[in-house]
Amino acid sequence: MVRMIAYLKGILAEALPHQATVDVHGVGYLTHIPLTTFDRLPQPGAEVRLLTHYHVTEQDHKLFGFLTEDERDLFRLLMDRVSGVGPKMALSVLSGMPVAAFKDAVIQGDVKALARIKGVGGKTAERIVLELKDKVGVVDAWQASRSAKTSHDPVREAQSDAVLGLISLGYKQSEAQKAVNEITKQPGFDPASSADQIIRESLRSMN
Repeated sequence: MVRMIAYLKGILAEALPHQATVDVHGVGYLTHIPLTTFDRLPQPGAEVRLLTHYHVTEQDHKLFGFLTEDERDLFRLLMDRVSGVGPKMALSVLSGMPVAAFKDAVIQGDVKALARIKGVGGKTAERIVLELKDKVGVVDAWQASRSAKTSHDPVREAQSDAVLGLISLGYKQSEAQKAVNEITKQPGFDPASSADQIIRESLRSMN
């Protein structure tokens, strides 16, 4: 798991449906992107900022780019937490379905919707639902986050986002929720704390 390049900010030199080249001070970085990112890229020649994931294997080094944190978080979640899913499959999932629709499908256990994504198929769709629901428990965190956003409660929203952030770092939902609960119940905790602040404090307490 390599996280050494967090983002690229530069001029979009070239954009194709599954890859984009970003010119950063004269160096062209080729990034593999999902269609959801491609659809929202500016025209070549304009400035762009892509969040990145640097993937290294013995055979290859690849840089993946995303316009939003949600896209990158889901990409990493699929690779890190669903057996048999690598970067190519994770990119296919993002290309085949918006993040919000994917979360809805997993929450509802809609295997058929996931299986319709090119390159996924029925068995992988079943595994995605099973492992994200039962092994990781991320569905509970997604539902809590959605409820907080719907109720326009910024305090609950920050705490739910913090749980999701910890899950994306490799913690199970139960572990992440427990850590966030402990932090938010401490004397002197600022209810206006951002998700990033809560994540940092939770990591300190767990380590």
